[in-house]
Order: sequence, then C-alpha cells, then structure tokens
Amino acid sequence: MQKDVAALSPEEATEELAQLAAALARANTAYHTQDAPEISDAEYDALKRRNKAIEERFPALKREDSPTEQVGGAVAEGFQKIRHSTPMLSLGNAFDDTDVAEFDQSIRKYLGVSDGQVLDYTAEPKIDGLSLSLRYEEGALMHAATRGDGQTGENVTQNARTIADIPQTLSGAPDILEVRGEVYMSHADFADLNLRQAADDNKTFANPRNAAAGSLRQLDASVTAGRPLRFFAYAWGSVSAPLGGTQFAAIARLAELGFQTNPLTQLCNGPGEMIAHYAKIEEQRAGLGYDIDGVVYKVNDLALQARLGFRSTTPRWAIAHKFAAELAWTRLEGIDIQVGRTGALSPVARLQPVTVGGVVVSNATLHNEDYVAGRDSNGNPIRDGKDIRPGDWVQVYRAGDVIPKVADVDLTKRPEDAAPYVFPELCPECGSVAVREEGDAVRRCTGGLICPAQAVEKLKHFVSRAAFDIEGLGAKQIEQFFSDGWVREPADIFTLRDRYGSGGIQQLQNREGWGQKSAENLFDAIDDKRTIEFRRFLFGLGIRHLGDGSSKDLSRAFGTWEALTAAADLAIAEPAFQELTKVTLKVSPAWEEFLNIDGIGLTLTQSLLAALANPQERASIDRLVAHLTILAPEEQAADSPVAGKTVVFTGSLERMTRAEAKARAEALGAKVSGSVSAKTDLLVAGPGAGSKAKKAANLGIETIDEDAWLSMIEGL
Repeated sequence: MQKDVAALSPEEATEELAQLAAALARANTAYHTQDAPEISDAEYDALKRRNKAIEERFPALKREDSPTEQVGGAVAEGFQKIRHSTPMLSLGNAFDDTDVAEFDQSIRKYLGVSDGQVLDYTAEPKIDGLSLSLRYEEGALMHAATRGDGQTGENVTQNARTIADIPQTLSGAPDILEVRGEVYMSHADFADLNLRQAADDNKTFANPRNAAAGSLRQLDASVTAGRPLRFFAYAWGSVSAPLGGTQFAAIARLAELGFQTNPLTQLCNGPGEMIAHYAKIEEQRAGLGYDIDGVVYKVNDLALQARLGFRSTTPRWAIAHKFAAELAWTRLEGIDIQVGRTGALSPVARLQPVTVGGVVVSNATLHNEDYVAGRDSNGNPIRDGKDIRPGDWVQVYRAGDVIPKVADVDLTKRPEDAAPYVFPELCPECGSVAVREEGDAVRRCTGGLICPAQAVEKLKHFVSRAAFDIEGLGAKQIEQFFSDGWVREPADIFTLRDRYGSGGIQQLQNREGWGQKSAENLFDAIDDKRTIEFRRFLFGLGIRHLGDGSSKDLSRAFGTWEALTAAADLAIAEPAFQELTKVTLKVSPAWEEFLNIDGIGLTLTQSLLAALANPQERASIDRLVAHLTILAPEEQAADSPVAGKTVVFTGSLERMTRAEAKARAEALGAKVSGSVSAKTDLLVAGPGAGSKAKKAANLGIETIDEDAWLSMIEGL
C-alpha cells in the first residue's frame, strides 16, 4: 500500500509535492488546453487529494505551483482572451463519507455553528464537460468564455451562440448576469458523432467530454454548429442584482430565465442526507445518458457563502464528492532511478503497458527504497512485508501519486529467478555517493551543483508556471539549453541575449520547432521577466520547504529582498548558526524575525538560512539578482486602518472564528503574526488572553477587544 502521509519525512514530502505539482500541471495542460487528457479524472482527483493531504500535514512545504493554487490551464493559441470579472474557481474534493462529514464540520467550525443547528446544503450531479461562463447585459448575450486558467478564458462567443440550450436573450434578468455552467454531450449524440466522423474519415473522439470540449473550441463556429452540444447552468459570476437568497432558489431562478438546470439537484439537511443523495445519483449514473464524475455539495444560504469566502482557488462553501478510481494488474519490467532537484533518488517502476480506465499506463511510482523493500520508514511491514522485484506481477492503482503507484504484488506469479532489488548507493547521474541520513526515508545524491540532474530540475522549477513562468522556456527547452551548455544556472538565462545575440537566434532557427520569430519571442519573454514579483522570485529559487504560502508570507513580512537577506545575514552570523550540524540547527534570538511570521516554522527557517549561508548557492543567487528588479508586494486596501500593520489575535473570539478573523485582516492589508514582538502594531485579545496580552502590555503595544476590532474594520 502507499506510504501513509503521517509517516512521510519532510524531505519525502518536499520531493513528492514537487513531483505532484509537475504532473498535475502537465495534466491540466493536456485536459484544459489540448482537450487530450493523459490521465483519467479519477486519477487526477486522487493526485490532488494526495497533494492536499501532504500540504495539510506539512503546511510549511506548500509550493506556489501546488495544484491547490492552480485552476484549469492556459488559453489555447488562436482564441482571443476574455478576463473573467469574477474568477472561475475549481472545487475541493471529497472521496468518502468521512470527507463529507469533515467538510460539514469545517463549515460549522469556521462559522461557529453548533452541531445541533440546521445547516442546509444543495447536492447536484457533477457534469463531466467543459466549464463555460456566459455574460448577459440588459438581457442580451454579450460574450462566452471558457474557464481557461480561472482568471482568463477563451472567447468562444460565436460557438456558444450555436448551442440550443444557451438563450440569446433573457427576459426579466438582472442588467448584468454571468451564468456559469457545463457544456456536455449525451452518450447517444456522442455515438452518432463518432459514426459520422468515421464515415467522413475524420478524427473520432475518446469520450463525450473530449468531444464536447473539442467541438466548443473550434476556430470555425460552423463546425461547432454541427455538433450536438448541450448546456447545464449551475452557478453565476458577476450579477447586478441577487438571483435569490439561497443556492436552491437562485438555481430555480436560472431555470425560470430559460436555462437548463439539473433535475437531480436536491436540498439536503446535513451529511446524512447529502451522502444518501450521492448514493441515489450513483445508482442512476449509468442510465442518465450523460457523464458525471461525482456530486457537488454547496452551502445553501448565500449569506453564509459570502461569510465563508474563498481560498486561493476553491470556495470554502462547496466540495465535489467524487466517484472511485480503478485497479489493474501487469508485469514489472524494471526499476529506474530518477534524481530530483533536491538530490532525492526516487525509484520508478517500468511496466508492461496496461490500460486502466481508458488510459495506458507504463510507469508507476515506487516512492523510496523502504517501499520497494516492503516496509515503512519505521521498519514496519507494508503489503504484508512483500518486497517488489523486477519480473513481478504487480497491481497498479491509478490514484494517489504523481504517476500511478504499485499497490500490491502477486507472489504466486513471481519468477523463480527474481532477485531482491538492491537500491543504489551512488547517484546514477553523476556517480556521487548517495547518502541516507538517520531518520530520513530518502537517499540523496551529495553531488549538489555538479550533479546534472539536480541542476536541470532546479532550472525547470525556476521557469515553472508559479515561478518565473517565461513564455517559450519550459522543461523541454531547459533540457536542451543545459545539454548545449547555454544555461547552467538561473542567471545564465538572463545573459543569453548578451552572450549569443543574433547568433543565438540563428542557432535556434536551425533547431526543430524553432524559427526566427519564436527565437526572438523567447529573448523578449526573458527580458519581460527581468522585473518579477518578490514572492515569485523567492519561490523560483527552489529552496527546500519554501513553497507557495511561505513565499507569500516572507514577501509580505520583509517587503524587499534586501530586507530579507539583511535579517538572514544577522542570523547566519550568530555563533548558534555557525555551530550547526548536518542534523540540527540551534535556534538563536536573531531567528525570531523569521519565526514570528505567521506560517513560517523552524524547518523552513533552517532551510532558508542554510541555503543563504552556502557560498556557492548565495553567489549563484547574487548573480541572478544582479539582472532583476524585484517588486515589493502591493499593499491591499491601502486606505484601511490596518494596512501594513502587524496584527496578533489571542484568546477566544466570540463573534467570528480565528480563521475568519485572520482572513479578514489579511484582506485589509494587515500582516497576521502568531506571536507578539516589538514589531507588533496591534493585539486583538478575546477572553482567556494570557502571556501574549502581558507581553504586549510590557512592550506598550496597543491592545483592543473583539468589539473594538469589528468596529475598526466595519464597512471595509
């Protein structure tokens, strides 16, 4: 079985999160941009679930390019772009009854609603199609846009006008109304379409979702007009007047306006009724005539939805209860070792290709040497102690990791000459010793910068979507440039024009896939990223444990790279840091500037300071900084009374939960800290405030109660 998240070491978690981010980014591009998914929805959902579980276990390790920070995929070439006035977000996932109950409890905890109080939800089938937003002004359809990356979508207005389920005009609608829903194709229409496509010697489609997405995203609207597309409305974006006071009433209003809404949508009181309706829909699934991949639950009261608000890419008030994944058996042909950017040696199974749920699988993760040997990091048996050997007949589980995993072994089919796998003690890329430190489940290459695999992976991370995101410079190009000796470290990217200039353009033109225009565009795209947001710069450095949340937290706390490095240098100069060992770093007073930042822990602080104290790594970063203008974070709500101030909450809050208070303060531009220091501007103290209130009083820090806090921010 897959290693439990609770048993992962921080190093394992960091490596796995990196792999998950890369794999899910590829899956998003294949699914949303190319309409050619490489993995099934069940596997994709399981990958995101695994990612979420690791992030909850290790919040300091969350990456900026984490799937929890990504929505959809990039806009495809050939379409004009439309920026959504209200972002089109994705949904969090539930996979079993426990997840549904936990969702309900999280809602109640956030809102301060007791278990005895009624809390209604809507439950509706989750249509497996293509998300679409329709904007109406004064009753007329103005434009239609796909989800895209959640912020910007593709303009498919003319195509959408050909769909019979989409009204061209509305009577009695608000002056501005954005209707969100799903474009889909019925099973019968899909079968007929494929018959016509085959008869005309045209491309046939793998499934109704691909057919619907490919049909809507045609540059020629007449092609779309010939395709049997349908549309279900289930949500809304910007609206000039409310559609209703509840989710259920608002959906009913959409139906009155002429939109198709799903008749299986039902009002449920609590998890019991939600799960019962899920089971009812699952029983009817095969006979619906269209594809669904789960059931969506939403808090019914729209006022409560407004209080709950949003995370970065998902609403707190909704969740998708997904259907299960699949299994298959195949032959393990061999075990390869991949080296990640942190030097971790990761075993990967090479499989005899097998089809699982419509997707051909030829590789699977084996996690680490303990997993291969049939034990966990504490030496306890997993899979009943069965090890994994080349030649084994193995069960592949299409869920739960960056690529499918090997879940079990059939010993009755093990070849007599199958030998136990011996994990390498030398890096297969550079030959350096691979060391497994005490307490660490991962064996790591000690080659550092001389290891080409680590260097290449760090560069891929640097140009990734959540970091510098240089258009035209992706993983494939990085591998090419590294192999040619053009780029060895991030700073080299920004000296390409000076070093190669027109000669570089000429050399690129001679390569497959490059022309003069694309080469010129690459150099221009690099120049565009000489000015970069502080948080993206930090994340792009690829420092272990420095992920999405922590990059944002550090950028908000220090404001500038110069301020951060000045604080780091003070901490590095202290004797406590100079006495560090390979295993532990001693905490010193100078570290408090980092540890007092809410969300920044000891592990991340150690990793960051160690990186900046490494002469080679620091020199590489300094060479990079010389080519950049690093933008300080923009202050939010600059006219609010707490913008730019450091606020600490302590004691019991009675009128809002702690999470709600923190989210509100940050939305108003405040920095929320977990501890009181001389840099604290305001302490909000509820009943039961203890040592923090005393320390604030000794430091002369302004202290107010919850009522005063709410009065201060009222109306903002």
